[in-house]
Amino acid sequence: MLIVFKAKNIGFYVKLNDSPAAAEISCRLPVEGAASRWGDEIYFETDISAPADGQTMDVQVGDVAYWPQGKCICVFFGRTEASKTDKPVPASPVVVIGHTLATPGELREINAGEAIRVFVMGKSQNYSQGLNPYEDSRKLSQQEIDILVKQLLEEKGSAR
Repeated sequence: MLIVFKAKNIGFYVKLNDSPAAAEISCRLPVEGAASRWGDEIYFETDISAPADGQTMDVQVGDVAYWPQGKCICVFFGRTEASKTDKPVPASPVVVIGHTLATPGELREINAGEAIRVFVMGKSQNYSQGLNPYEDSRKLSQQEIDILVKQLLEEKGSAR
């Protein structure tokens, strides 16, 4: 499933994995929160209690995770306060729920305190609120285009 993160000046896509935590979070969308920063990690609190199965301290640049301890959604894109190398390290175990192809430079444009809204790609009620993910000026990579086309074909196939 593809979801959209939309902040003041940037929108980006996240491809969710098949984890129970990702499934629970996708069922509870849309959500909105105020961004916090911890080095090159963006996170925001939610009221979602998702399964904590598969918790890990091993995350990569671009990973999107659920932090059960704080009921937060986190986006890792570089060194965090706990890092000893350029690899991100969470404050405590997280459940990886997906991955984004947004660049670290793009994600650094999101400031602490800025509102972030997360919603499922393709749900029309989100667009009526002026939250069209296509409003950002960033061009999609070929991999992002391939993901979108695949999801649209899957949705078309399941509608029959």
